[in-house]
Amino acid sequence: MKQNSRIGFILCGLLAVALVLSAGCTGSGGDAQPSEQKSISIGYVLWDSEIASTNVVKQVFEKAGYDVTITAVDAAPLYQAIVSGDVDCTVSAWLPRTQKVYMDEYGDQLDFVRKNLEGAKIGLVVPTYVTIDSIEEMNEVKDKFDGKIVGIDAGAGVVNNAEDAIEEYDLDYDLVYSSSAGMASALKKSVDRAEWVVVTGWTPHWKFSRWDLKYLEDPKGVFGGEEYLGTLARPGLAEDDPEAYAILERFYWTPEDMESVMLDIEEGMSHEDAAKKWIDAHPDQVDAWLGKA
Repeated sequence: MKQNSRIGFILCGLLAVALVLSAGCTGSGGDAQPSEQKSISIGYVLWDSEIASTNVVKQVFEKAGYDVTITAVDAAPLYQAIVSGDVDCTVSAWLPRTQKVYMDEYGDQLDFVRKNLEGAKIGLVVPTYVTIDSIEEMNEVKDKFDGKIVGIDAGAGVVNNAEDAIEEYDLDYDLVYSSSAGMASALKKSVDRAEWVVVTGWTPHWKFSRWDLKYLEDPKGVFGGEEYLGTLARPGLAEDDPEAYAILERFYWTPEDMESVMLDIEEGMSHEDAAKKWIDAHPDQVDAWLGKA
């Protein structure tokens, strides 16, 4: 009798475990089985403009229910990562000139989704109180610029173009490699002292809202004409995740949109808060990107 009771107790215990496992698989109380978490990875270059756009896009995907990973890398590794599938996409391709070397190498191995911002520009930038207007005049005032062009990170498209400009215009200048933040700091220091300075610059960028600046004319066209920002995706993303790809296809905004986010970040707001501020202020635009409009 005791043996039968013991067996019955064991059987009841096993049944209870089976019921718990079954509840864990199918959900208790009639709940549906949870669906697999959607995820996407976004690569970007550490330019102020791309920090702004990437954080906005990140929050847009989160609104669509995605778990989003963003990864900052230099331009060359970014293109390599998209081709290899290590990241799913980027919205920070500067084309057709700035990142031409990377598109020439990798363009036929990745998916060009669309232009996401037009009216961009790169070149050599000076305060408006600087009395020259062209790169061709720079050697005549070398001492005023201390013989230096302040750049950003080595390998950036605008820096590669600056290297070409030194050669094409036979400039007796040294290119100082720095970072986006370092370039802005050098610019601020010089403007505060009303000193001459020339930096590698691009539009959109918050510095044009902060200070009176101008591009030096580029008669040889080393820096190219109007630029645009492009969205790139890894091969197969459209088939693997049509919803994510459709969001990328719809994402488009203006230089003014981007600059407002950049300026908030520059003034001390976190990347996330600046992006959220813009998203909260533009619900109709965000809904359109999500396909709700």
